[in-house]
Amino acid sequence: MHFIFEVKMRPGYPPERYAEAWLRASEIIQQAPGALGTRLHRKIGHPDTLLAIATWESKAARDAMESRPLDTVQRIIAEQSEFVEITVLGEYTAPEWQVIPPD
Repeated sequence: MHFIFEVKMRPGYPPERYAEAWLRASEIIQQAPGALGTRLHRKIGHPDTLLAIATWESKAARDAMESRPLDTVQRIIAEQSEFVEITVLGEYTAPEWQVIPPD
């Protein structure tokens, strides 16, 4: 499953600063059972808007991680809260339909 959220920088806050914090928190979160990686994308034409996509074995695995919040991760998130606006877009299943170019 994929957990997807959007991050908008408040005026004057560089996305690179948020990305540094995201990396620190993500390195910890990715140690949880069922974590399969995470990516941070910059929106074309809107450099102060980022999209995070975290991949998990299952919703249950992500829920288990969320049920045991780590103080370090919570602190990193709290430190960023005054500089960014985070909107959770949702939890999505793995693709049911896809088209892949031929080799």
